Amino acid sequence: MNNRYFLLRHGQNVWQVQKKAFIYPAKTNFSIRLTLKGKKQVKKSIKRIKKEKIDLIYSSDFKRTKETSAIAAKEFGIKKINFDKRLRDINMGIFHGRMKEDYYRFFNYDKKKFSQKPLKGESWTELKKRTMSFLKDLEKKYKNKKILIVGHGDPLWILEGLIKKMSDKKLLKELFVKKNYIQVGELRKAN
Repeated sequence: MNNRYFLLRHGQNVWQVQKKAFIYPAKTNFSIRLTLKGKKQVKKSIKRIKKEKIDLIYSSDFKRTKETSAIAAKEFGIKKINFDKRLRDINMGIFHGRMKEDYYRFFNYDKKKFSQKPLKGESWTELKKRTMSFLKDLEKKYKNKKILIVGHGDPLWILEGLIKKMSDKKLLKELFVKKNYIQVGELRKAN
């Protein structure tokens, strides 16, 4: 890798507190705000890498990630945040707004999430392709930069796997055996 990457999952948001058994509805996905606790989580995580002198911030364009990246930009004195649609959360298609349980039941077993997708949604393989495209673009455009990427659980989990050159099998082991999935408000050094 030409650059050093730091991954930050957005802080806790209102939806996670009030309707945690449900998947975000597609239409309101852009307007869900951080809670006060979520803002504090982000500030606490950023303090851990304050000395790193982040050069650039890239973020998903959803409200909760925009708020998270704005907090980070202020802390690092960065004037411009780069928003990229490829960092958006996985598209759960017809399951948006429905119970999470319905979505997980749809796959029967989790390996299918790489190949199977819900109607109007995307698979983990498709998510991997778009995050890989994003990462390749950064690697072509920048050299020796420290880049903070603000996003959502699945895209950041996949990005971390790509940066560490993990196979799909290894990604699944990290997720289901080691339970090593980036948590809300968590910041990780990816390389």
